[in-house]
Amino acid sequence: MVIVWSAPARQDLRLIHQYIAHDSRRYAARVVQDITEKVDILLGAPRLGRMVPEIGEDAVREIGMYSYRIMYELIADTIYIHAIVHKRRRFQPAGLQRP
Repeated sequence: MVIVWSAPARQDLRLIHQYIAHDSRRYAARVVQDITEKVDILLGAPRLGRMVPEIGEDAVREIGMYSYRIMYELIADTIYIHAIVHKRRRFQPAGLQRP
């Protein structure tokens, strides 16, 4: 099993860090670390999350961390991290870039 972060998901992580760092660089680093550690848990339990209701496909799933939805897709032995979306943000399935 391998985890692949998409460019948009990496950008989401950078933007989360930048936003939080305006108030606390330490907390921003901690949030990013916690999100990446949560993603790493998927290596041992790839079906841990629930199906993303806006998409409705069993392979496209999400796990939560703080106020964020970490969206991923399981294809064969690869976990693709597609996006990290704030729970208050309206998620648009068309914006999700999938392999």
